[in-house]
Amino acid sequence: MIEKPQGRPPFRADHVGSLLRPPVLRQAFKDHMAGRIDDAQFTAIQDQCIRDVVKMQEEVGLKVVNDGEFRRGSYWSRFVERVEGFGIKTAVFKFRDDHGHEVEFTAPYAHGKLRRTKPLALDEYEFLAGITTLTGKITLPAPSTMHFYRATDFADRSAYADVKSFFADLTRVFREEIADLVKAGCKYIQLDEVAIALLCDPAIRQQVEAAGMKPDELVDLYIESINESVAGAPDDVVFGVHMCRGNFKGHYLASGGYESVAERFFTNTKVNHFLLEYDTQRAGDFKPLRFVKGKGVVLGLISSKTPVLESLDDLKRRTEEATQYIDLDRLAISPQCGFASTVAGNPVTEADQRKKLELEVRAAQAIWG
Repeated sequence: MIEKPQGRPPFRADHVGSLLRPPVLRQAFKDHMAGRIDDAQFTAIQDQCIRDVVKMQEEVGLKVVNDGEFRRGSYWSRFVERVEGFGIKTAVFKFRDDHGHEVEFTAPYAHGKLRRTKPLALDEYEFLAGITTLTGKITLPAPSTMHFYRATDFADRSAYADVKSFFADLTRVFREEIADLVKAGCKYIQLDEVAIALLCDPAIRQQVEAAGMKPDELVDLYIESINESVAGAPDDVVFGVHMCRGNFKGHYLASGGYESVAERFFTNTKVNHFLLEYDTQRAGDFKPLRFVKGKGVVLGLISSKTPVLESLDDLKRRTEEATQYIDLDRLAISPQCGFASTVAGNPVTEADQRKKLELEVRAAQAIWG
């Protein structure tokens, strides 16, 4: 059972959440959408695939597991599907890769008043808790996910005339979901925060300003929305925030180190630890970690975007570099993001994924004992 640590992550080897959907599950998503299989058949396939992927996590030596987000089309899809008032429109940003290839994506849009009419991830946790004795982690999209991707056009103005009323209803949905998760026994909840990481990118900050918004005010708004969402949870519940620069079929949304947001974000966000991307030079250096006080950091040193396997020596060396700015005891290690933020997944195989998870467990043992 998880015990809330003081000033460090709860596990030395963690992972961000989403895992590669096996071929049978990817096909099931297609068949269910096309009406070729019913809800019961779809759920049965998901159940078995979750059992298999939890067993894999146990076998590689992880002490914290989740269901790979196998019931979701994307990391935020269930939130939109299950919260009354949400729909989908095209995002104003685009994913890109290192070769300049761009990919459009969709984003949440509030066409009406937001109301939680059914659980969002509660069934995920209840099933997970029933098939493992290890700590089960639940991931939720951070509140900013429902706002940032559409810029100023995030909601129908007849439903929400201003940002304040939108976030008041949105964070209430989060608190209601978290309360039910805690009641069911969930002790580890991770919020996936993309917007604040994107606001580290000078190009995106310019794009935001051109749309009539102020980047620094958005950072403060999103920090406040996280704090409002976790407010009222019992002290023994562990909250982590994953900062992500975008993860879709090996593409990303932004570049830029954490420096421009680090002091406010690391100081003011009321969570136990941060799971940070540090797999490429796009993430910048470790210097912003000097602002992390009394909290932990999971170093995302292993890439989920490429099949190339990192070396144990490099992971040890980079962890040592980070200790120039934060104590080793307050660190842990993980992949920089999930392996499949959507059903499609990243351009790696299940064998690649397993090797990377095994590597982080070995690295954690080598670094922390």
